[in-house]
Parts: sequence; C-alpha cells; structure tokens
Amino acid sequence: MNILFIGDVFGKPGRRAVREILPTLRRELPVDFCVANGENAAAGAGITADTAEDLFAAGVDVLTGGNHTFDRKEGHALIERDLRLLRPANYPPGVPGRGVGVYPCGERRIAVVNLIGRVFLLQADDPFRAADEILESLTIVTPMILVDFHAEATSEKLAMGWYLDGRASLVIGTHTHVATADERILPRGTAYQTDAGMTGPHDSIIGVRKELALEKLRMLTPVKFQPAEGDIRLHGLWVKCDPETGRALQVKRVARSLDDIG
Repeated sequence: MNILFIGDVFGKPGRRAVREILPTLRRELPVDFCVANGENAAAGAGITADTAEDLFAAGVDVLTGGNHTFDRKEGHALIERDLRLLRPANYPPGVPGRGVGVYPCGERRIAVVNLIGRVFLLQADDPFRAADEILESLTIVTPMILVDFHAEATSEKLAMGWYLDGRASLVIGTHTHVATADERILPRGTAYQTDAGMTGPHDSIIGVRKELALEKLRMLTPVKFQPAEGDIRLHGLWVKCDPETGRALQVKRVARSLDDIG
C-alpha cells in the first residue's frame, strides 16, 4: 500500500499547490491513499467547508488538524459531521469532532490518528498515553496506521517516533512548516520524518507575508497575518508499506514546485 502525506496546506496558495501538483504526483508515484494536514487551509488559520472541499476534490482522502483547527467558528460543525476531517485526539472530552478514523483503501483499511504535542504548545492531554489507548484498539482493526503528530519541539516528535516504532506504519510530524531531511524507516518498521514541511508560499515566513511577520517579531504589536503568494511548493512524504504487516518498506521525501509542472 502506498501512502502520500502532504505537509501543512497554507491558505489559497497551498490549496492551489495540491490541486495542480497532486495529479502529477499520482501519475509518477503509486498513491493508494492521500492524507494532508489542513489546519491552515483557510487563509492560513482554520478550515471551512469550501476549503476542505477544495482539497477533497483535488484527491486528498483525509485532512488532519492541529492547534489552528478551530480558528474558524464556521468549521466547528463541519469537523463534527465530516468523518474525513480529524482534530487532535488528545483534546479535552467534548471538543467537536474526532481524532481517529478508519477508512477503506481498496480491499484494505487504513487508520489515521491525529495527536498534538505539549512542549511550547497547548496543554493538551498526554499524547503518549493517548497513543497507547488508541493503538491498542486499532491494531485489531488494521495493521496500517498513520499518525500525524502536530508538535513544536523536534525532541517531542522524535520521542513519539521511537515510542511508536513497530506500532504504526508512519509517524509524521507537522506544525513547524519547515521540512526536515531525516526521513527514514526505524528499526521495527515505522516510517518517520520530524516535519513534513509546508505546502504553500515559500517566499514567506512559514507562509505569512514577510513584512507582516517581521513587524510582529520586531515591534511586538498585534499584526493581522496574511498568506504570502510567491514560490508555491508542495512538501510531503511518500511511504510504501506491506499491507499484511503494516511495516514500511520504502520512504521518500516529496518536494515539488509549481514551476516543476510548467
């Protein structure tokens, strides 16, 4: 089974990258299932029905989230009703939506788990304990398990990768919007990358117009961020897995620019 994970989709430029680059990737790489982090899909913060549908229509099967998942109030009901949208599973009880989904993939099934870290981020429930509880029930359903760990600290992401080695097919980090060059298969068969990177405008400061981010950093005054527009790229990770065992067999970092496709 071949899985493509697309890093944080940032605003309209990010959605454009998915629309225009994903079809090319599907022709070049075998892709059976596609997951993207969509918490920044609506102008860089949150998700709406239109932005979600834009990504689903482009070929994304499931959208994961993070600390910006609920930034758009209009998206709360959508997250509650659409099973293809996930938010971190270790949010408090009663939060709309779900953090785990099991989806058909041909004759197989694949589970997608969304967790959020606690270091320099929200004071969510323990993601390691949440992972234990979730994976215990999932392993009897399918060996194919993808975990999007939305976290700030590289140490926390690495810790989760090692903690779940042999229990998940893929542990992929999101949130920092900067792709790391450490993609690998851990000793017990789990594919891992500390951060998948950003899909969106790279002539920016992690997606935001440079002058706005610089004003915020230099002046420490409130600034309304807006997505940048230049140098649009798609970043992500492709993983080939054994559908019988769930073990990763091959891993490949993906980095494509709109310029690559003409």
